[in-house]
Amino acid sequence: MKVRSIKPLNRAQSEDAPLSPTAQRIVSAARGHFFAHGFRNVTMDDLAGELGMSKKTLYAEFSSKNALLRAVMLAKFHSVETDLDAVMARCSDDALVALEELLACMQRHTEEIQPPFVRDIRREAPEFFHLVEERRREVIQRYFGRIFEEGRRAGIMRKDISTELIVEILLAAVQAIMNPAKMEELDLAPKSGYAAIISVILDGVMTKKVRQK
Repeated sequence: MKVRSIKPLNRAQSEDAPLSPTAQRIVSAARGHFFAHGFRNVTMDDLAGELGMSKKTLYAEFSSKNALLRAVMLAKFHSVETDLDAVMARCSDDALVALEELLACMQRHTEEIQPPFVRDIRREAPEFFHLVEERRREVIQRYFGRIFEEGRRAGIMRKDISTELIVEILLAAVQAIMNPAKMEELDLAPKSGYAAIISVILDGVMTKKVRQK
């Protein structure tokens, strides 16, 4: 399956650019506040005060709030993919166990991100919202595509539905449901919305024998 690539960031903001210890502290604090309370409601003054540092020090590490947001998102992407890689390595011999572990991992990471954050970046920083969607697509294709294919070979996934189609259905459902307006309309939290999508789709692609266990 061909995985769509993400356009590289500039060198100063790429995943390969290491963060200083001070920058790591700032990102850690911002991550907790941004994801829980939204991007708009957290100011650079708030973060500087909590960290016991001057705004000058904060701005020396991140030239703007958007630059900090980008660093927070890159840190989140890295932690998600590190955890998923660990699952794949640990459960390489059992596709069903690997699938269950992948789902649990994704739900844990999804739970950290609350609706205000998703809503804020969609309104205030749409380029970052699109980056999230692109990265999510890549993650689903890379990890779930591999597991679905291994599941077909192991006889736990239906072979009359292609892996590519299963992945596209999953992607379409996630994109349709996991957005602020729809989650609010359906009264869903990110974790419960994601879990419901996965449950419904997997119930349809698992073989009858596996579903009856």
